[in-house]
Amino acid sequence: MSAVESVRETVSIARIAAGGDGVGKLGDGRTVFVPRTAPGDRVELDNLQLHGRFARARLLRVVEPGPGRTQPRCPHYEQDECGGCQLQHLTTEHQLAAKRSIVGDALRRIGRLEADDPEVEPSDREWGYRTKLTLAVAAAGRRIGLHRYDRPGELFDLAYCHITAPALMEVWQGVSRHRSLLPAAAKSVVLRLDRDGGRHLIVQVMGQRSWSEAQALHDRLAAQGQLTTIWWSPEGGAPRVVAGAPTAYPATVFEQVHPGLGDQIRRFAVDQLGELANRQVWDLYAGIGETSELLTTRGANVESVEVDGRAVAAAERRHSVPADRVHRHVGRAEHLVDRLRKPDMVITNPPRTGMDARVVDAIRAAGPRRVVYVSCDPATLARDLARLTALSASSALSASSPFPSFRLSALHAFDLFPQTAHVESVALLEAAI
Repeated sequence: MSAVESVRETVSIARIAAGGDGVGKLGDGRTVFVPRTAPGDRVELDNLQLHGRFARARLLRVVEPGPGRTQPRCPHYEQDECGGCQLQHLTTEHQLAAKRSIVGDALRRIGRLEADDPEVEPSDREWGYRTKLTLAVAAAGRRIGLHRYDRPGELFDLAYCHITAPALMEVWQGVSRHRSLLPAAAKSVVLRLDRDGGRHLIVQVMGQRSWSEAQALHDRLAAQGQLTTIWWSPEGGAPRVVAGAPTAYPATVFEQVHPGLGDQIRRFAVDQLGELANRQVWDLYAGIGETSELLTTRGANVESVEVDGRAVAAAERRHSVPADRVHRHVGRAEHLVDRLRKPDMVITNPPRTGMDARVVDAIRAAGPRRVVYVSCDPATLARDLARLTALSASSALSASSPFPSFRLSALHAFDLFPQTAHVESVALLEAAI
C-alpha cells in the first residue's frame, strides 16, 4: 500500500541510484527517490508517494542546484519527460561518478563483496552513438515515439533523438513524414544501422497479414536519399524483408547498439583471460560470434553457446573461423553447459537477467582457471558474482561435495550508453587456491 502526501517537502540529494533517480532523505528518515535530480541539489518535491520504508516523488523545482547539474541538450528530456535517457541533466564527469557508485554499491550491497567503486572508461561518443532505436506506435500511427519516464502508458511523438546515430534520424524524418504508409496494425518500428552502414526499418505488427504500402514507403525514402531495407515482423512469425535488399543482413538479431565501444569492451574482456594459445574456452551467450572469432585469432579452441539460431547462422556466414577451432551450439546456456568439454577459461556475456543458477553451477563444477563476466546490469552481476565466489556448496549439490570457488580479482566499467543510467562492467574471476 502507498499513500500520496500533499504536503510539499524540501530535501537534499545525496547520490544517484541504479535507474538514475536521485536519492534523498525525508524528514521522517525515509529514503526518497526523485528522478531528474543531481547530487548536491536541494529540491522541492511534488506528488510524494509513501511506501513503507521508502518514498518516491517528482521534482517540483530546484531550490539550489548541485555542482554536477547542467542543461539537457535534448528538448524532449524536459518538455516530454522522455524515459529514454535518465542523466542528461548531469555533466559527463558526474555521470561517470554516478555509474562508478552504482556498480560498486551493487557489488557490496547485493553481492556482499568487498569491492571498491570501479573506474569507468568514458565513451568515445556522448551523442549520436546508438545504432538501434525502437519506437512505440499508438493511435493507429498518428503518434510514434517514446514513453515518458514515470508514465509508461503515455507516449509522446518523437522529433529527434540526440543519442541515436544521425543516419538513423534521417531515416526517421522520412518515415515520420510518410507514416500514413505504415500498416494500421503496427505496434512498434525499429530503426537499425548495420555494421556496413546499411539502414533498416523493422515494422512489428499484430494480426495484420500483409502490408501493401511497404514498397511505396521504400521508394519515398529512396527518393530522399534514404535507401532503407524494410522488414515485416508479424507477431509469432519470422521477420522478412518486404522491400529493399533481398539478401539483407539479419537486422533482427541482437548486436551491440554502440558497436565502437562494444568492440573495445570485447577486446578488453578477452585480454583479461591471458594467454589463450591452445586453451579450451567457453563463449557463453555468444551472439553473432564476434567474441568467438577474437578468441580463435588468439589461438583458443572455442565452444560457443547462443540461443538465437539466426545469430549463430550470421556468425557462420560472417566469420571465416576453421571448423576445428570453434564449435557452435544453438540453445539455452543452462541446457547445454553440461555437454561442453571442460574449459580452461570461460567468458560469459548474459542478457540483463544474468545467468541461470544452473550455468553458475556448471562453471564452478568445470573449474576453469579464469572467468570473465561481461555484464549490462550491476544487480544481476552482483548476484552471480556472489554465487561464483561463494565458499559453500551450491544447493544443487550436497554439502559433502562443494564446488570450487573463485575470487574477484579485477573489475572495470565502461560508459557504453552516455546520458542514460546504464553501465557495462567487466569482472575477472580467478580460481581460489
